[in-house]
Amino acid sequence: MAEYTKPLPRSETPVINEVFWDAAKRHELLVPRCRKCNSFFWYPRPACPKCWEEDWEWVAVKGTGRVHTFTIVRQPQNPSFNDDVPYVYAIIQLDEGVRMISNVIKCKVPDDVKVDMRVKVVFDDVTSEWSLPKFEPA
Repeated sequence: MAEYTKPLPRSETPVINEVFWDAAKRHELLVPRCRKCNSFFWYPRPACPKCWEEDWEWVAVKGTGRVHTFTIVRQPQNPSFNDDVPYVYAIIQLDEGVRMISNVIKCKVPDDVKVDMRVKVVFDDVTSEWSLPKFEPA
């Protein structure tokens, strides 16, 4: 595997997100779910944004959903992504209701990407320690 030189995700609360990234290495998509009100939520945080309960758990989800909205990146902010343009920066609404930011890959950009198109999660193993969840047409 060639050395990965692009920036990797950095969390302000790594202890909360460690379970998510460990699951991604196993190619499993997890999201938080409140044990009190049973709501899924994204992004991970200390308390459920619906009921403010601090008792939540990581739950495996199907990894399917739809493109809620997207943009085509043609001039990346970070020059290390110059070779990737154009690429899709999207908000994906999972079937469980939460929305997460990711990329849509394995399709012709921009022609094949549409709002509401069905997608499924795939994992990009960028290093031996990092697998990034991305989405492809379902």
